[in-house]
Amino acid sequence: MKPPVARPDSPPSPCCCTPPAAARVASSSGRSARTALALAGALLVWLAAYAAIQPVSERIAFGLLGLGRTSHLGQSVAFFLYDAPKVLLLLGLIVFLVGIVRSFFTAERTRALLAGRRESVGNVLAALLGVVTPFCSCSAVPLFLGFVEVGIPLGVTLSFLVSAPMVNEVALVLLFGLFGWRVALLYLLTGLAVAIAAGFILGRMKLERHVEAWVYESMRRGAAFEAERLGFVGRVEKGREAVRDVVGKVWPWVLAGIAVGAGVHGYVPEGLLASFMGKSAWWSVPAAVVIGVPMYSNAAGIIPVVEALLGKGAALGTVLAFMMSVIGLSLPEIVILRKVLRPPLIAAFVGVVASGILLVGWLFNAVL
Repeated sequence: MKPPVARPDSPPSPCCCTPPAAARVASSSGRSARTALALAGALLVWLAAYAAIQPVSERIAFGLLGLGRTSHLGQSVAFFLYDAPKVLLLLGLIVFLVGIVRSFFTAERTRALLAGRRESVGNVLAALLGVVTPFCSCSAVPLFLGFVEVGIPLGVTLSFLVSAPMVNEVALVLLFGLFGWRVALLYLLTGLAVAIAAGFILGRMKLERHVEAWVYESMRRGAAFEAERLGFVGRVEKGREAVRDVVGKVWPWVLAGIAVGAGVHGYVPEGLLASFMGKSAWWSVPAAVVIGVPMYSNAAGIIPVVEALLGKGAALGTVLAFMMSVIGLSLPEIVILRKVLRPPLIAAFVGVVASGILLVGWLFNAVL
């Protein structure tokens, strides 16, 4: 008897090396469950550590080290021991969450969202995208170049360039944690207003001729991109990568800023800062901007200084103007911009943004 012959239309036998679809789904579900449990455990540890900061810092400063509670050194050390772990814990949590958000907003997708929009609508979208895309002033410049290359209007790209560093999501959440939702909301709304207005005004000035010629020579329209497909585990990994990359780079700035803030908190007399950074001195806001522009720091490093300044009697508007000038008009950003923009456009950009920051400072000093 002849052996049965396989029919031509019969399905091929499955390879023994390929796992069934059900097994792959089960494996993926298992990884997601383990990741969720690990996140829950990490959150509990984070909450316990955050709750222990104040008693532990006071025990070390006033108990273990034996410093006086009313002494300048005691106040400075207690401020540092309290703020350093608090800011680093907040920074780690926020950067992790932002890393997950960032997995939805790649540079290519950001460009695609802005391309083809009306300029006024584009200014608003660009400013809003600047909030959710965590780029510092220097890393925003290459994105600005990519925007120009794909034909996005110059004014729209400048709205993004202002918003990305100035309305910093780390600063926003740290301000919320340190000063409450009112200050954080004021920072968000005024930063967006400056970014939208600056981009709109610069766009009306028709300054495209002051962009370096090589930028337009390399212009590419309709750049295609393939969105990265990530599941739950992949997005959590993006958050972990963000913590390693961002916190690993900025923690020295954070500690330096907290050290400066601790010195201000412990040694600067209460009335000194209020005398030249208070509401009564009209020139305090432009002075704060002039001081802030040459400085370079990220939001995480400048927030502890802001906290100390406010605690010593400085006016909110003056301090906000100082913070915005440091993170929104940094000197390294201007140096990098010179590679793609000519001096007249850089001067117009700095002038318009600085004017907006001045108005913010004077407004808050007058209203609050």
